[in-house]
Amino acid sequence: MDKKQYRKSMKETLKTMDRITYEHLSHQIAKSLYGTDEWKKAAVIGITVSHFPEVDTWQIIRKGWEEGKKMVIPKCIPASKEMMFRSISSFNQLESVYFGLFEPMEEETEAITRDAIDTLIVPGLAYDREGYRIGFGGGYYDRFLMDLKAKTISLAFQKQIESSLPRETYDIPVGKIITDQEIIICRQ
Repeated sequence: MDKKQYRKSMKETLKTMDRITYEHLSHQIAKSLYGTDEWKKAAVIGITVSHFPEVDTWQIIRKGWEEGKKMVIPKCIPASKEMMFRSISSFNQLESVYFGLFEPMEEETEAITRDAIDTLIVPGLAYDREGYRIGFGGGYYDRFLMDLKAKTISLAFQKQIESSLPRETYDIPVGKIITDQEIIICRQ
């Protein structure tokens, strides 16, 4: 299968998950995340606002605030296919943009430099055990991950882990994948 076929197939697989299972598994993944050094040592965490059926990040953002962490959310710039991160302290600072995704409102949030991010939670649809992923097709994260100093983690349901995936030369693996069943160390 090529990346486009993987995206379509995984979206269909994830849509079959019922809400109770989704909430339960998302909670298990979040609990595992909170036990990692990447979470404990981070003052600034980059994370997307999830959209079902991605692993629920709303609870993770709340937990970050409770622990005094700066939670920074990406804002995409479609013209240049780049993204920047902005700090939010309330979900009221979000607006719904294209495809129903939530992004920070520029006038109510502070821009954060990429070097200020300690841990970046990288979204995706499918992953292999080496940390390579198939994202949602925009290429925003592949560009952002180039020369990034932050620790990188992806959160995934176990059914999103594949034995192998197609790769491009520009694909950059994440350091760790946390699922509802295991923590996969991909690279150091």
